[in-house]
Amino acid sequence: MDKIKVGIIGTGFIGPTHIEAIRRLGFVEVIAVAESSQETAERKAKELGVSKAYGNYHEMLADPDIQVVHNCTPNHLHFSINKAIILAGKHVLSEKPLATSAKESKELLALAKKYKVVHGVNFNYRQYSIVQQLRTMMRDQVLGKVNLIHGSYLQDWLLYEKDYNWRLAPEVGGKSRAVADIGSHWCDTVQHITGKKIVKVFADLATVIPVRKKARGNSSTFGTLTNENDEFEDVKISTEDYATVLLHFEDGTRGAFTVSQVSAGHKNKLSFEVNCSHGSAYWNQEEPEKLWIGHRDKANEILLADPSLYSQDAKAFIHHPAGHNEGWPDALKNMMLNFYTFILEGKDPLRDRATFATFEDGHLSMCITEAIMESNEIGSWVTVTPEPPKELELLG
Repeated sequence: MDKIKVGIIGTGFIGPTHIEAIRRLGFVEVIAVAESSQETAERKAKELGVSKAYGNYHEMLADPDIQVVHNCTPNHLHFSINKAIILAGKHVLSEKPLATSAKESKELLALAKKYKVVHGVNFNYRQYSIVQQLRTMMRDQVLGKVNLIHGSYLQDWLLYEKDYNWRLAPEVGGKSRAVADIGSHWCDTVQHITGKKIVKVFADLATVIPVRKKARGNSSTFGTLTNENDEFEDVKISTEDYATVLLHFEDGTRGAFTVSQVSAGHKNKLSFEVNCSHGSAYWNQEEPEKLWIGHRDKANEILLADPSLYSQDAKAFIHHPAGHNEGWPDALKNMMLNFYTFILEGKDPLRDRATFATFEDGHLSMCITEAIMESNEIGSWVTVTPEPPKELELLG
């Protein structure tokens, strides 16, 4: 069997993690990378052990050997590159956010359907095995009816005023930062687990550090500054470091979440609790093998990731015995496994149910983000309106 041939656009923090996850599958091969210049592309291709290097992604899209393209570029490039990938007839896996506006994401969803390409968005937190186990527990009402959903996503990589990254610039990262970057993951994960969509939001956003000191050299995502001789320039910050959002779900369930990129001690803590009529469940991504289950009339429990204790549906997402903990790279591998199995089996993206986040999920995420931003501006509840694409309205 010929391997599925893949090209990766963008080789910063996330691109190499895509490559590593793909290589664990065995039936998919990354044959090319594209970067902003030929020199950078060739250097990255050599570092990553990839045979082809393109200094222009349009040249990669013209390569007839490539069947699938991953968009791992900064946010402001997502729309134009995703659109070009679809128009080239390639299957596409995009980093989130799918675009920088709901108008753009709506067009991308319409295009993906028109050209019948397989389309995915890398919401990888839903791919943890224990998250899938909790999803089946919610579906089967093991803990009863869902009453409340709450939690947070906390990081500290932008805690200091000298912490700077392209995500802070709205012309590159988009008008929203903490909400679009990590709040989108939280919303996608809880909606996936509960099967309930967010329909109304009331948000409070804040820029905790309004002026940052940007090193004149480049700073990578999650990078640290070690050179005391670096020169800095003051940069005004307009995107949010923090947000708290009240939620209404489609069935009337209430919820809330907080996101922050300035919370010391929290490296990548996506956590949530679901309170149901007969019990509760809590999960923290920094301890991904544990699911806390709370009771009123008996001792609380800790479910450790264990295929022998999982539902049949969740067993496909765990690959090692109990005690052999699986984490973030394994959830990413599950994303790739489900995406590429869908392609390998020749499934129809218009009819067959995907076991990964699609452009439809990416469009809903953009609609939630825009509603949150609007709510913060006007100081009241805003309805999420993910209007489906009825006709293809090209933005140009």
